[in-house]
Amino acid sequence: MDEVIMDQIMYVVHQAVSWIASVAIIFGGVVPYIPQYRDIRRTQNAEGFSTYVCLVLLVANILRILFRLGRYFETPLLWQSIIMIITMLIMLNLCTSVRMATELNTKRRSFTDFDWNYFWCWSRFVDYLQCVLVFTVLAAYMTYLLLDSVLFVESLGFLAVFTEAMLGTPQLYCNYRNKSTEGMRFAQRGWKWEKIVTKTFIKLISGPQGEEKLLT
Repeated sequence: MDEVIMDQIMYVVHQAVSWIASVAIIFGGVVPYIPQYRDIRRTQNAEGFSTYVCLVLLVANILRILFRLGRYFETPLLWQSIIMIITMLIMLNLCTSVRMATELNTKRRSFTDFDWNYFWCWSRFVDYLQCVLVFTVLAAYMTYLLLDSVLFVESLGFLAVFTEAMLGTPQLYCNYRNKSTEGMRFAQRGWKWEKIVTKTFIKLISGPQGEEKLLT
């Protein structure tokens, strides 16, 4: 009888830990960007944050979602990608608004100009949104056509991992150009926190073999 009660208690504890881990992995990756968002909004200065960080995370997480169509991974990881995409769009919207307010005399650039010299340096948030939608539609269409190809699906997963692995590059370049480390502390916290939470979740939910499903 005692063993049955103990098993029930352990089951409840495991379920509670699993639920907490799921919530942590879904929202944990975006937590470090909250103080950065507040800092940019308070100072009305986005120079310390590279919008290419948003580009890297948008591409990586869109590819990760498409990868799941061909190879299943845990649902909280899927929601993590969705929440991260929404967060990066919010960051882009803020940065664009701040820059438009501080660069009134700058010539407006748009996505439909198709000028590669100003790629991801557009004046309006809607231009970034158009670019993301075009990329998503094209990538989704290719995935639909080649979903039966194991090589393509695995390549999709590799590109998602490789793209996110380059996350630090745009922020490092931004800091080098500005001769400042402003913004780097937020980025470092984001990368470290996301890795810790994700790996902990995989071990708790999926056991020792769970890391094979890990995409980041």
